Amino acid sequence: MFCRQNHESRAVSENPPGCTKNLFVMKILAIETSCDETALAIIESEGVLPDLRFRIHADKVLSQIDIHKEYGGVFPMLAKREHARTLVPLLIQTLKDAGMHKKTSRHVVEHPLRPEFQVILEREPELFGQFLNELPSIDVPDIDAIAVTQGPGLEPALWVGINFAKALSLIWKKPIIPVNHMEGHFLAALLNTEDDVVKLAPIKFPALGLLVSGGHTELVLMNDWGKYELIGETKDDAVGEAFDKVARVLGLPYPGGPEISRLGETGTPGQYTLPRPMLHSGDYNFSFAGLKTAVLYLAKKLGALSATQKADIAREFEEACVEVLVKKTLRAIDQFGAKTVILGGGVSANKRLRNTLTEEIAKLHDVACFLPTHELATDNALMIGIAAQVNHQGDFIKLEDLKARGNWHLTS
Repeated sequence: MFCRQNHESRAVSENPPGCTKNLFVMKILAIETSCDETALAIIESEGVLPDLRFRIHADKVLSQIDIHKEYGGVFPMLAKREHARTLVPLLIQTLKDAGMHKKTSRHVVEHPLRPEFQVILEREPELFGQFLNELPSIDVPDIDAIAVTQGPGLEPALWVGINFAKALSLIWKKPIIPVNHMEGHFLAALLNTEDDVVKLAPIKFPALGLLVSGGHTELVLMNDWGKYELIGETKDDAVGEAFDKVARVLGLPYPGGPEISRLGETGTPGQYTLPRPMLHSGDYNFSFAGLKTAVLYLAKKLGALSATQKADIAREFEEACVEVLVKKTLRAIDQFGAKTVILGGGVSANKRLRNTLTEEIAKLHDVACFLPTHELATDNALMIGIAAQVNHQGDFIKLEDLKARGNWHLTS
């Protein structure tokens, strides 16, 4: 970790030796392009774990939801194109928000770097057309490192952010910290703000994370900061993916999760019965493909669905998902002696899941529950910067070793 004494900058072109001072400060530009949000943030940390404090200098997110609606889901190559189109303008706005956008009279892209740029340019021509037009005239910002999502996620989308980070690393001479996207979701729920300073909530170990999104449904045990053990995962569809597929069956728009939840609030419980997959499997794995298929068969049996029938089905489907997620989490708490439960990922915004999980954990003795704000439940760069600063051990990845890892597990 970098040590800035009295907040003075230090060179970052080399890995620093261990810092013996009490004050640790690191300023990071974070980049997130794992799916259909393009996000950048500039975050400054101070202190050491577990007493880390963060100042958010800038935090920007551009959503692609409106673009992907007509496809009923995220179209990977379209997501890649949108990331390439928006990253440079978003970086300029992020630097302006942080007070770091300064014009320079010198050309910061040095001639010896041209061959290295050519390799990246071949992969992302649209992005780097803008990059070479805008970035050489901007002064190097006062940051120590660049954090970028390496995975998991859609590989075409991940590569755009990774190549962008590599290009910035070359012209700014800043090292790169690769981040696991799911670790970001894990930590996002622990953030709280006091007097404009963001802090990590104090937690007791072991901590159990329920990570639920369009691509992931996992139960992860954290025995200490940065030390994770996967104890259960979906064997087919993730719960967020199931929400989207059921929404299409019911004729609801993308993204399906909020639509199912909204419609389910008006539904009558118990009108239909759907399975609770793997509820009694004896392990902590999940399966939602069969539940989605059961909804499809039910819809075909009923024929043309009325608004009331759609609401009743949405209610039963949501209750089935939540029951499985919560009951398996409660059993894991008991078996592993978890003292903290953390909910993370896009589906953590689901009102029924949030309420049910907190109500059940409130009945337990000495178990704390942490949920992300709705803003931090979705993909964002703030959580990527936080994860980089929590998990950074002083070493940086070589640019040639930085590759997209679409299926990167948090525990590997």
